[in-house]
Amino acid sequence: MSQRVLITAGGGGIGLAVAKAFVAQGARVHISDINAEAVAAIVAENPAITGSVGDVSKPEDVDALFAEVREQLGGLDVLVNNAGIPGATAPVEEYPAETFAAVIGVNLQGTFNVTQRAIPLLKESEAASIITMSSLAGRFGYPNRVAYSTTKWGLVGFAKTLAMELGPFGITSNTVHPGAVEGPRIMGVFEGRAKVSGRTVQEEIDRAMENQSVKKFIAPEDIAALILFLAGPHARTISGQMFPIDGDSKAAQ
Repeated sequence: MSQRVLITAGGGGIGLAVAKAFVAQGARVHISDINAEAVAAIVAENPAITGSVGDVSKPEDVDALFAEVREQLGGLDVLVNNAGIPGATAPVEEYPAETFAAVIGVNLQGTFNVTQRAIPLLKESEAASIITMSSLAGRFGYPNRVAYSTTKWGLVGFAKTLAMELGPFGITSNTVHPGAVEGPRIMGVFEGRAKVSGRTVQEEIDRAMENQSVKKFIAPEDIAALILFLAGPHARTISGQMFPIDGDSKAAQ
């Protein structure tokens, strides 16, 4: 039986790479995203992918999402919690309180909202997995990115608690911790750092690479491959673990 997979923030970047990787292995995938145009385009191009538009931080949107998941997939084997926002780039004393709350709302509350609704479906599966996207910032402090780092650390505790609660049902729960991932989002991060530091964007990129043993950005397809393994038959006893994929980074800065 093919896997039934839900991926939040599946409209681009890592989420879309994960969706395509699962489809390539014969899975049926449902994505959610706030970008309606992206969802429509992906669904039109990929018959094995269905989609919903909504904000994971809004309970009514999550209710609608799971009504569609039940209709489109009929159940759930894999949940990939990928939805998250970066927040502002500013020191704690200047960090906007409303931005901090917004990041908490999507990255933590949103992940809770989706996972809570997914658990009854996952319990019906013979081999279910939850993979939650943390970050390099979920292993280290992250100057000028306090909200993002706080949530990404929080997701580790969330995932480890899920592993303990759901292990008796055969459900695994792990976190993936990417470093600097190829694409426009990381360039926006470097631009934000440059504004704060006064350095150029290239100087910020060079500084980031100094912290990595492997001097490369991370390919979304490599993250997708790791997630497929964690959701696959050879990872049924791997749970409650943190999986860095970051070129052996020593810091988040």
